Amino acid sequence: MGWSTEETEAATEGGGRVSGAAQEAAGVPAQGGAQPPVALSPSRAGDFMQCPLLYRFRVIDKLPEKPSAAATRGTVVHAVLERLFDAPAAERTADGARAMVPGEWERLLAKRPELTELFADDADGTRLGRWLAEAEALVERWFSLEDPTRLEPADRELYVETVLDSGLRLRGFIDRVDVAPTGEVRLVDYKTGKAPRPQFAEGALFQMKFYALVVWRLRGVLPRRLQLVYLGSGEVVTYDPGEADLRAVERKLLALWEAIRLATETGDWRPRPTKLCGWCDHQAHCPEFGGTPPVYPLPVRVAESAGGPGVAPGETQPLPVRPAEGDGGPQGRMERIE
Repeated sequence: MGWSTEETEAATEGGGRVSGAAQEAAGVPAQGGAQPPVALSPSRAGDFMQCPLLYRFRVIDKLPEKPSAAATRGTVVHAVLERLFDAPAAERTADGARAMVPGEWERLLAKRPELTELFADDADGTRLGRWLAEAEALVERWFSLEDPTRLEPADRELYVETVLDSGLRLRGFIDRVDVAPTGEVRLVDYKTGKAPRPQFAEGALFQMKFYALVVWRLRGVLPRRLQLVYLGSGEVVTYDPGEADLRAVERKLLALWEAIRLATETGDWRPRPTKLCGWCDHQAHCPEFGGTPPVYPLPVRVAESAGGPGVAPGETQPLPVRPAEGDGGPQGRMERIE
């Protein structure tokens, strides 16, 4: 498909940057006005934990964000590592993979012509050439971490979605799924950055545990291994989850979704200042930088003196969780998005 996991998830939950076909496959309308959140992905869960106002800007307001050279490079690298497995095992070489980088960049540029602004002031192509060389180096480094001639992924860029017993809908895209002859499942995610220090590793593992929970609820199979491949630093981080891990993640997600529902209902999306604010595209709309958020596009349930049906004075009616279809049990699907 050629989209990095985070970019695709952003589009399926409000970013609007993925093709209509991908949105349809993800069960998301390609166009339409502001709507309450209906699902949760690892990236958007991370947004809310980082800054609730950022979540609102991305999911509800759908504010545009400038393309990033680093994120775009990641998209190109992901596309190469996905398409490489289309070739027979013997032809999956480092030289061949490096040679795919310019073509994947052109393919992405045809889909997203706005990316030309990344190199608008690069008249002689020097910066573009350096950028492509960096992407090629990341692709080549992957060959020192894994041997693609010995891998036959069961799925690549796999869209997964399930509905928990609570009604919470979870979705996301998994870079690669490997299945051993014995049936054991390994979930793999490529990262073009460097591996975080141990005290910050839980954030990345949370993403993988999220995927493991979805696969477990969807297939009834507990993934044997979660694997993060950090191309920036040339490291592989693995984690073998247990049922207790995934049940804890499920409880965390339910609490997180409850907080999102409350913010959606009240319109109270508060900023959470951190060092990451310096890289945020939405400073002009953020109160922490003297900005004003856009007019909230969803109805806000205001407490009335007499309350509403079944609501005591001073309280608000909570938003319902979207129920699962059918009998309300866990449901979902897995598919490869081309």
